[in-house]
Amino acid sequence: MRIAIIGAGAAGCFAAANIPYRPGREVVVFEKSNKVMQKVKVSGGGRCNVTHACFDIPELLKKYPRGPRFLKKTLYEFSPRHTIDWFTQRGVELKTEDDGRMFPVTDNSQTIIDCIWQQMQENKVQVRYGKTVKTIEAAEGELIISFTDDSRYIADRVLVACGGFPKADQYTWLTALGHSIQQPVPSLFTFNMPKHPITELMGVSVSDVSIKIQGTKIVEKGPVLITHWGLSGPVVLRCSAWGARELSERNYDFKILVNWLCDKTEQDLREQINWLRQEQGKQVVQHKNPFGLPKRLWEYLLQQCGVAEETKWGELPARAQNKLVQSLVSDEYHVQGKTTFKEEFVTCGGIALPEIDPQAMESRVVPGLYFAGEIMDVDGITGGFNFQHAWSSGYIAARSMMKTKE
Repeated sequence: MRIAIIGAGAAGCFAAANIPYRPGREVVVFEKSNKVMQKVKVSGGGRCNVTHACFDIPELLKKYPRGPRFLKKTLYEFSPRHTIDWFTQRGVELKTEDDGRMFPVTDNSQTIIDCIWQQMQENKVQVRYGKTVKTIEAAEGELIISFTDDSRYIADRVLVACGGFPKADQYTWLTALGHSIQQPVPSLFTFNMPKHPITELMGVSVSDVSIKIQGTKIVEKGPVLITHWGLSGPVVLRCSAWGARELSERNYDFKILVNWLCDKTEQDLREQINWLRQEQGKQVVQHKNPFGLPKRLWEYLLQQCGVAEETKWGELPARAQNKLVQSLVSDEYHVQGKTTFKEEFVTCGGIALPEIDPQAMESRVVPGLYFAGEIMDVDGITGGFNFQHAWSSGYIAARSMMKTKE
């Protein structure tokens, strides 16, 4: 029984870690680079956002812009609780942060890599580096993998777990087998606002804002970070995941509305400012920031609204007040372009889901061919959801490949 796994990323290595060694069973992982689990290494700022503490599966499914119906079968089979148990049984404890993201208590992604790698070693998994697939051919119940270095490997089962590709032509070795591809586009990216004055505030972050993409139903809440090219942070990445296809079609040229106060409405704000006028009218607006915004952002917004430095709340002109209200709860920005996280690149698109059996991860087109992870047309918002899909699909594929031909 020869099992070939293409890709030594999260899904491929986790699958290998879940295939116990048996005499006569050979498991080989083929990796085109010279390293394993690179995304695991860099994710979560090097801490590895392993999964998310969302244990209600219907609620969990809402975190996936693409593939929720498909995942309905896989996430019940191997859920975030199963992920936690799997690592705990191998001596790795996870902790939950306030926003639900889960990390190893060591705050070091190497802990996760070492755990999976150790299990692979126990399973006597072979890893071969510098192996880029050229073609896969199905012949007489076997799958023949040809590599660009002119070597070949004949397998009984092949798991494709090489992550997503940014260009459709990189999938030709899979379309040649009869599979169809949903056009790949970037899913997690930041918003570029070339030469916008707010970029001078780079490094300023606000813990709770709301962003709406104009002309869509997309509204997300969460932390935002101002960068030298525009806006980033979890709230922006979530918006980009939900809008991946639509924003690609717009060539990443669109407008957003930022509510710097998250849930506050215009009416709430007018009432609060009226109170400030009456009760703290002698306070200088620039010195009295009642909204908890970072000092540099507050000063920037006042400047944009034409509020002079020494203006007091009681003397705030009506026109400046109206501008300030609008800037705080409905601040419009023109986005022109994106910046993709190269290390944490996530694609929207991949192998069309109707061509995969979700209960086995096996191809409905080519018997003996399996898929796991981002190669499929499944992707989640930021927060550990993409890794959870990698663990779930890798585990199910591993179990399925063992069942056959035993």
